[in-house]
Amino acid sequence: MDVLTDPIADMITRIRNGGQARLKRVGMPESRLKREVARVLQEQGYISSYSSDGDPKKPVLTVEVRYNDGSEPMIQGIQRVSRPSRRVYVGWQEIPKVRNGLGIAILSTPRGILTDQQAREAHVGGEILAEVW
Repeated sequence: MDVLTDPIADMITRIRNGGQARLKRVGMPESRLKREVARVLQEQGYISSYSSDGDPKKPVLTVEVRYNDGSEPMIQGIQRVSRPSRRVYVGWQEIPKVRNGLGIAILSTPRGILTDQQAREAHVGGEILAEVW
């Protein structure tokens, strides 16, 4: 049995490694939180698409990695911010800009999973899950 203590860190690592290995698709165990993070990454143009596949008892989330014209992954860097051992919460006024606005922060808020910009506009804070640039 595969037990993950931090499924978001596992997702981030799989996407990062898939991009470095020039893989077209990356699979991982699915959860509602991972699906929402993938939705945000697709909306922001960091991944091409995502889909749910496999057995309903053990669904698999498949993420299609997006590359630019030079076959470099669109995700130049992605890192986990809040971890199970050290949670990072911010109010809407303290949400940091990632790489001076060139990247995004993904937050878990009372209104769902949002980017830093969406959270600022909605005046909601939350837990910073990851930063992407």
